[in-house]
Amino acid sequence: MSAPQLTSRNWLGKASAGLILGFVLALGLSGLLAWSIGVSDTFFSTKGQLAMWSISPVWCTVLSLCFLFRSGLRAWIGLGLASAVVWAALYGTGMLEGMLA
Repeated sequence: MSAPQLTSRNWLGKASAGLILGFVLALGLSGLLAWSIGVSDTFFSTKGQLAMWSISPVWCTVLSLCFLFRSGLRAWIGLGLASAVVWAALYGTGMLEGMLA
């Protein structure tokens, strides 16, 4: 039994999932990083800059790896679930309470 071949089918669905949901996922992970290292009100500190600049490598990594999904639908579902889990964890930390009120 041979491994299934990777094809360029559904590249638009995969790329759009990686572009849109990858950004949402990167924002959420940046928020969790900011919470975990204790970024307070200022984002001009070294910790704040680290949290802010972590978005780009995470987003690029997700955008690069999104083509490994078998279909565009699986990419949307997988990245959507990952984003929902990250944002639920971010909500659970209390970082979003001031924004939602």
